[in-house]
Amino acid sequence: MAQYPHVVLLIETATVHARHILSGIARYLQAHRPWSLFVFEYSGLDGALPRWLLNWRGDGIICRFRLPPPLLKHLRKLKVPLVNLNDFYPNPWLPLIRSDDPTIGRLAAEHLRQRCFRYFAFCGFTDLQWSQQRCKGFRSALGSTETFCGAYELAWGIRHSRVWEREQEDIERWLRSLPKPVGILACNDGLGRKVVDACQQTNLAVPEEVAVIGVDNDALLCELCNPPLSSVVPNSERIGYEAAALLDRLMAGGRPPRQQWLIPPLGVATRQSTDVLAIDDPDFTAAVRYIREQACRGISVRDVLEQTPQSRTVLERKFRKYLGHSPQAEIRAVQLRRVQQLLVETHLPLDRIAALTGYQHAEYLSVVFKRATGQTPGHFRRQAQSTIHLP
Repeated sequence: MAQYPHVVLLIETATVHARHILSGIARYLQAHRPWSLFVFEYSGLDGALPRWLLNWRGDGIICRFRLPPPLLKHLRKLKVPLVNLNDFYPNPWLPLIRSDDPTIGRLAAEHLRQRCFRYFAFCGFTDLQWSQQRCKGFRSALGSTETFCGAYELAWGIRHSRVWEREQEDIERWLRSLPKPVGILACNDGLGRKVVDACQQTNLAVPEEVAVIGVDNDALLCELCNPPLSSVVPNSERIGYEAAALLDRLMAGGRPPRQQWLIPPLGVATRQSTDVLAIDDPDFTAAVRYIREQACRGISVRDVLEQTPQSRTVLERKFRKYLGHSPQAEIRAVQLRRVQQLLVETHLPLDRIAALTGYQHAEYLSVVFKRATGQTPGHFRRQAQSTIHLP
């Protein structure tokens, strides 16, 4: 009878991010040799670990828990291969795979910049590295004409109702103090929901006065918001897939990587909480909306001018003032975002994608795509779909 590797998965199941990590591990195992698994389904990251781990003689561990130092020392002595996914409490001697948090922050900033915000703020946690890194990436993406108005940060941990109510009041005061309109990145969807709720309590219109974007794309939490919350989508399944692949190599005698492995996000799921243009210029906003609705029909700048009562010179000047690029560049950016979405979410051939996004020839689309992204459409698709299940 075949002997399967005995592997422990110390991965909580309370968050959508963790569940998608488990899905990525399952997807890896479906395509490779099976493991004999023990899944420790605890809801938090700091819970008590099973005592039998101290005497365990298995083959490998994938972990998102905070391992106590005695257990870490013991496992290191036993030379049990261990892949660390814990971006709360990283350990320098363990191979670490995690989300690329600075890129998540930059992607959120770019999403809000596309909506012409000039004031930006961040809501996160004081004592978590991943939250700090998302804030850092968010701030680094802002241009010289854009203003970061500060961060409101809470301590991480479970809160009783009185603390929660006091924190909510503090968030409300912070929101009232910000210049408007303002775009806010919340470090995760749970905190994004708190910010949207605080806006309701203070009669601040979302997204017209305060646009809010979260992280994790937890559909249930996002839809519980009023209005529904936009969110950056981390590639959680790929984290799980790559963790399983790395553990397989380590159990076969491979050497661990020396640096942490950062997995970039997939994109932004846009919902009503950021569906706005923060510019008091009806002609300009009409032009932008027309481009974003019609770009994939192959429109030109001439078509835009036919829809808006302004000269080409004035239109060009406004686009460069508010968006930092030309109307033609905006048309191309909308097309390319749609191309990327179709490459990730479908199996459509490139000539069909070209037709759906306003390109007459797939060859020209390939040239434009590689110039903009540094990758061919085929390479982008293979990398993005490597751990994503498509029907």
